[in-house]
Amino acid sequence: MKKILLFAALFSGAVNAATLSVGDNLELLVVDGKEVKSGRFSHAESVELSEGEHQVVVRFDGEVKRGSKTTIYTTRPYLFDVNMTSQDAEITLPRLTTESQAKAYFARDPQWTLETAAGVTRLSAVELIGDGLGAYSDIPALVAEYNKKNGIIIENGTPVDLQKTVVEVDDKTGKVQITGDALTQLKLWYSKASQEEKKTFKIWMAEHDFS
Repeated sequence: MKKILLFAALFSGAVNAATLSVGDNLELLVVDGKEVKSGRFSHAESVELSEGEHQVVVRFDGEVKRGSKTTIYTTRPYLFDVNMTSQDAEITLPRLTTESQAKAYFARDPQWTLETAAGVTRLSAVELIGDGLGAYSDIPALVAEYNKKNGIIIENGTPVDLQKTVVEVDDKTGKVQITGDALTQLKLWYSKASQEEKKTFKIWMAEHDFS
């Protein structure tokens, strides 16, 4: 399969950048909340990214053997936080050649890895699960819903877990303490609000003089 190298301005702009690619039969779907466009007859398999944390969504989608014939096997999307350095990196899986092998592999906890010149590290993956017909027809919307539920925002091209930023749990007592500045707390609650709640909040803001 021919690889596509995307030099999208949406994902670049930093002085130091490296290429993130995916292995055979893997497809890049979303990076930092934005869809990665694929070719007409091929998957998007690489993108240029700045150094730092990036939220990446990938799935397995390729030909496998079913008996003497071939079929297309497609998984749900998997979401990762990838720490990019100045080195090129590749998200990989073990080689899966048959449908039964692929089904068995993804039925348990699949081992995703990130390979660079410095070595191989295991990635912590979240399987994104949609509801109803067409649940996976809009992957960016699925990612946006996941981020909303988990208090994650994409700020300056970097995923920020606001819950980790403003919620502190004492390991000994289990006591929860709200930390962080007011702006960070506002971002957390706004990210979790429904569209109607956001609309009501904007009206409230307009009705008050905060100058």
